Amino acid sequence: MIKIENLGVVFAAGTPDENYALKNINLTVNRGDFITVIGSNGAGKTTLFNAVAGTCQPTSGRILLFDEEVGVRRDITRSAEYRRARYIGRIFQNPLLGTAGKMSLADNMLLCRKKGYKGLKISLNKQVKELFREELRALDMGLENRLADNVELFSGGQRQALTLLMTVMSRPSLLLLDEHTAALDPRNAEIIMRLTLRFAKEYSLTVMMITHNMAQALEYGNRLLMMDAGEVILDIDQQEKAKLTLADVVQRFRDIKKRELANDELLLLA
Repeated sequence: MIKIENLGVVFAAGTPDENYALKNINLTVNRGDFITVIGSNGAGKTTLFNAVAGTCQPTSGRILLFDEEVGVRRDITRSAEYRRARYIGRIFQNPLLGTAGKMSLADNMLLCRKKGYKGLKISLNKQVKELFREELRALDMGLENRLADNVELFSGGQRQALTLLMTVMSRPSLLLLDEHTAALDPRNAEIIMRLTLRFAKEYSLTVMMITHNMAQALEYGNRLLMMDAGEVILDIDQQEKAKLTLADVVQRFRDIKKRELANDELLLLA
């Protein structure tokens, strides 16, 4: 689905503040993968997502994406972010970012539906509203009865669930989850993760999920990546991951980096 070759990102190149945020990343993401991505603050996780989504331009290397519609692999390294949005969906930590608060729930979903059905003209008629209600029932939050309400009236958990549903509705080739449950209370975080797994399975999604929750990282997905200082230092498949404990992962880090985890890296143990 995605092939990343020798990807590098350097900020403030040639200055005293030069920072190699990504260093020669080589990564193949297969169709149907659900990859959890862990690492301390500054490890390069979000920069990797930004490079894939088009938010920042790589300094070196390239990113290839398989376009299933036409059966070809596209070089998207220099493609604009809005063009990649056709293939790549992304959900952020802040539950307010994925929806337009001043617009009604129905209008939010209509915009998403137009994106999902590229070039198709649709209007908010009775049939479309019933379709939206049917899709919203999957969230089990009663939102199917609030199509006329502005989204700003909803809770953070409801808005993140809605963001997830609308992103899935747009049929992305790749779904990037950037700590999408971190800002939620435990109950809502559990609901969002349950929906994430359900949608990933139902729609055969390819998913990459950043998390600081080690229990989450070990429990979910078929692959585990660990990043440190702009590099992927571990890429563990499903069979091996099933046998790992938190202590095993920490020891792997020590063995590879020849140092202990720093204080900020204890976020991994949350």
